[in-house]
Amino acid sequence: MSQISVYIIAYNEAEKIQAAVQSVLWADEIIVVDSHSTDDTVQIAESLGARVVQVDFKGFGDLRNQAMAACSHEWIFSLDSDERCTPEARDEILETVHADKSADAYYYVPRRNFFMGQWISHSGFYPDYRQPQLFRKGTLVFSQDMVHEAYTIHSSQQPGYLRHAIWQVPFKNLEEVMHKANRYSTLGAVKLAENGKEATMGKALAHGIWSFFKLYFLKRGILDGWPGLVIALGNFEGTFYRYAKLYEMKSQWQLPESPPLTKE
Repeated sequence: MSQISVYIIAYNEAEKIQAAVQSVLWADEIIVVDSHSTDDTVQIAESLGARVVQVDFKGFGDLRNQAMAACSHEWIFSLDSDERCTPEARDEILETVHADKSADAYYYVPRRNFFMGQWISHSGFYPDYRQPQLFRKGTLVFSQDMVHEAYTIHSSQQPGYLRHAIWQVPFKNLEEVMHKANRYSTLGAVKLAENGKEATMGKALAHGIWSFFKLYFLKRGILDGWPGLVIALGNFEGTFYRYAKLYEMKSQWQLPESPPLTKE
């Protein structure tokens, strides 16, 4: 019978890691890939039976590749620390991996996002097939991108799509919306620079406006009420500052000289 490894990437997620680990206690192996957290993330994970592997953060692509390498079993289910497996998803995952060997090698898993006290039905947040989260080991390889990591599929089989969703709590509060926009825009600026991209403040504003328009109108975030507006504004901010920070990096602004002042 096929066995399943679950990996969870985390950094300073003491408030979230317990619920994430507890939602996958049914797995044959749980690995928390931590990047030297300074809170109680490691202690909480280990107390629940997870094996903690420390990995220096060099980008999310590298982090995921090392997480997969640490997994022991044929099947891998990836879960972020802000995600929760549901009973329905668990049952479907187990049924899938225990099925005939000719089954698909990788599966996309729908995600339901909960924010500001409600389930988000639009804004690009449902079904939110981000990347394959259930796959045979060796099927998936990630790029070395700092953030929004691309991936390559090493399989001739067609992808499968699970029917039952897992849960995600993308932001625990509005402060985290701003924190993530700041962190991811910095990582995104580095990625743009590595790819040889150029930016101006005008381009930063244009990209930010387009990202807001896409989420709020094209992806119907307007139907999600105030949470939809907050998500769109957060996406505007993250996108705008990603390009603005790239412009700052390229500009290398210098402070004006301030000579020492003495009495005349």
